[in-house]
Amino acid sequence: MAAFPTSDLAILALAMLLVATVMAGTLSSRFGLPALLGFLALGMFAGSEGPIGIEFANYGAAQFIGVICLIFILFSGGIDTKWSLVRPMVWPALLLATVGVAVSAGVVALASMLLLGFSPLQGFLLGAVVASTDAAAVFAVLRGSGHGIRSDLTALIELESGSNDPMAIFLVGAALMLIITPTLSPAALMPAFVWQMAAGALVGFVIGWALPELLRRSELRFGGLALVVSIAAALLAYGLAANLGGNGFLAAYVAGLVAGNRRHPQKKNISQFQDGVAWLAQVVMFLALGLLVFPAELVAVAGPGLAVTVILMFLARPLSVFISLAPFRQFDWRAKAFVSWAGLRGAVPIVLATFPIVAGVPGARTIFNIVFFVVLISSIIQGPSLRYVARKLGVATREIRDGPEDQPDGDVRLEGHS
Repeated sequence: MAAFPTSDLAILALAMLLVATVMAGTLSSRFGLPALLGFLALGMFAGSEGPIGIEFANYGAAQFIGVICLIFILFSGGIDTKWSLVRPMVWPALLLATVGVAVSAGVVALASMLLLGFSPLQGFLLGAVVASTDAAAVFAVLRGSGHGIRSDLTALIELESGSNDPMAIFLVGAALMLIITPTLSPAALMPAFVWQMAAGALVGFVIGWALPELLRRSELRFGGLALVVSIAAALLAYGLAANLGGNGFLAAYVAGLVAGNRRHPQKKNISQFQDGVAWLAQVVMFLALGLLVFPAELVAVAGPGLAVTVILMFLARPLSVFISLAPFRQFDWRAKAFVSWAGLRGAVPIVLATFPIVAGVPGARTIFNIVFFVVLISSIIQGPSLRYVARKLGVATREIRDGPEDQPDGDVRLEGHS
């Protein structure tokens, strides 16, 4: 009876793959690992070299999927962020999101030149790709149950992770432009950077302010329409900012932050709905990125990948944190050390690593595989150990210091991350 059996089979396969991905994420959480590892692992299992053998090597499509998913992850993260808690952390977070990202990128670039034989621009490109922390990974781990970490540090880390992607994206774009156009002066890129940040923040603020106003004034007869409006707001914030030359990711996060801290009738419903959308976005994004990877190629870059991971975790990230937070005396060395360790990497670096491939940059595939390796090792080591490190450094709350030990580190409840 089916008119399109091939399409029907594809829909069934997609549904089963999504369910299997969620179960893989849940299983990885039970072993104390971040759920994103389960998502990525299933993508690799289903990919070209896995038993299922799904052929997927379209980096442009993966990049598009990643961008759409990141919009909703950042928008939802902004909605769930309480401004009253993060407001005291604005300046420290902004320094981490700008100066910190630049320092991390520079250290990794220098290490890549010395240890891996990369050219200065190749090293700069790799450093820029891995420089930012990942909002999806940070929100999932810190908002998962069982992580009783000091509220000021949690606010700082979350605000940084939601706002440091624009700097990394700018640096990646700058590196690509300098590679493609060697005669271009780096100084000529500074006005573009200022405009990207300003336009992104302004557009995000306007959309975030307008969303509650629209919901209050329109009095939509069907509550479900408010959820549709929230989807449109996230996409509009990104799309409008990007087409004005601003940073769309910053606009999406700011829009969610502003809208989530204003009163309106559908606030709770939208928050819960966007939380579900964000989880779906994580599942789809990590699955798609996992499909791109050839495990055999990861083995080939294990040495360089491990070197970059060690430099990033134990030198670049700590140096960037200690420099950025030096003006703020409320953070002692223990707090800075914990913030350094909480610099989780996730989907953002992998998505950014697709940009050089799409642009046709020489050696881009090697950079992509190194970045994927870095994300895997970072997730395996840093995510599950956050609670232990917080306890050892004395930045855990009484609840986590004296509480039961049976809650696995990195446990993420897939019904939400708020």
